[in-house]
Amino acid sequence: MRKSISLFAIFMAMALTLSMTSCRETNEDKAEEAIEEVEDAAEDVGDGIEDAAEDVEDEVEDATDDSPQ
Repeated sequence: MRKSISLFAIFMAMALTLSMTSCRETNEDKAEEAIEEVEDAAEDVGDGIEDAAEDVEDEVEDATDDSPQ
């Protein structure tokens, strides 16, 4: 009886430890994925700003080229 209780307690401790470890890994994976998504979004925003700056530069050049000298 004592042996079975001890084995059951060991089994439960192992199950609890393994479940906590896998949960922690899942949370770390989700955090890494979220960081990657934010980095990708920031890169997309940066690309959009660069494109807008180029458009403004082109418009300024067009506006200054069309003026009579």
